[in-house]
Amino acid sequence: MKKTKIIYWILTCIFSALMLMASIPDIICGPDAITFMHTHLGFPVYFIPFLGVLKTLGVIAILIPGFPRIKEWAYAGLLFDLIGAVYSIRMVGDPSNGWLLMFIWIGFGVASYIYYRKLSPAKL
Repeated sequence: MKKTKIIYWILTCIFSALMLMASIPDIICGPDAITFMHTHLGFPVYFIPFLGVLKTLGVIAILIPGFPRIKEWAYAGLLFDLIGAVYSIRMVGDPSNGWLLMFIWIGFGVASYIYYRKLSPAKL
């Protein structure tokens, strides 16, 4: 049990850090976020800080102990965000293979969720 808990927290901290680092430029509407999400992907500018705030709230929900149902929704929302990012990048015909790196983030999210479920005492 102790080994499972350590693995869970390592995976969760890495996943949370990746998502938080991605959300901060969105919240402050940094020039890189505007260039990538608005100019390249075509998202409206008002949508960018909204996504950043939602990612931050998801990270907070994952890191705070308790609230299992909210945690489930947070994992789902963050993984939907990552899958949507992969889809958006592919659909605009991005010639780089940067979208492949997103699968590393998705992998950390899925692994964190799997270990969360192993530690969860009650099945939802």
